[in-house]
Amino acid sequence: MKVSRIAAAGAVAGTAVLALSAPAFAHVTVQPEGEAAKGGYAVVNFKVPNERDNASTTKVEVSFPGDHPLASVMPQPVQGWDIKVTKSTLDKPIESHGRKITEAVSKVTWTADGDGIEPGFFQKFPVSVGALPEDTDQLVFKAIQTYSNKEVVRWIEVPQEGQEEPESPAPVLELSEAEDDHAHGASGASSEEASDDTAPAAEASASGSSDTTDTTARVLGIVGIVVGAAGVAYGVLAGRRRGTV
Repeated sequence: MKVSRIAAAGAVAGTAVLALSAPAFAHVTVQPEGEAAKGGYAVVNFKVPNERDNASTTKVEVSFPGDHPLASVMPQPVQGWDIKVTKSTLDKPIESHGRKITEAVSKVTWTADGDGIEPGFFQKFPVSVGALPEDTDQLVFKAIQTYSNKEVVRWIEVPQEGQEEPESPAPVLELSEAEDDHAHGASGASSEEASDDTAPAAEASASGSSDTTDTTARVLGIVGIVVGAAGVAYGVLAGRRRGTV
């Protein structure tokens, strides 16, 4: 009886844990392929899971941050989906590669031309973005998910540090610190120069080592022959002495 009660309690606890953790896995999220460094470019994936058992996801809309507009936004084609890129005029133009940008992508919409994301599946929507801002640690993308039964789920609540995760959190892209390219370049140049300078010395050293090895081998070979001959002579002499005695 005790074992049965413990097993039952364990099952209930396990079910509760799964029930509480399930929404965390069902959120629309955004993750970079590799790193998303400040000031650089990155390919990010918007991951959209289907939360429903009786409907498919047929439309996904992602709004791009207006407070940190991105000069370049290029979605990758996704089989079975039509893509629409919406641009808006910026309140404040931004500089990118010496050019003044007056408009930027404000929204990307994916609409299924087939079954969409069916129950039990998820879909990734890749987008190339840049240049990423240098004055913030994260970018917030608000998303809207539409199902085949006309239900609409708005992933637009901005998570706040130190507070519980909201029920429908917006996808957040964490930005990493930019690497010092100049320092890496200088280090690379020094390494190449050092490699060029040390190459002849290394070759000479290898050649000298090879010559020394060959000489040593020859000497050892000669010594071996001499020792072998001496051994044979000793054996012959010993045999003669025994025969004489």
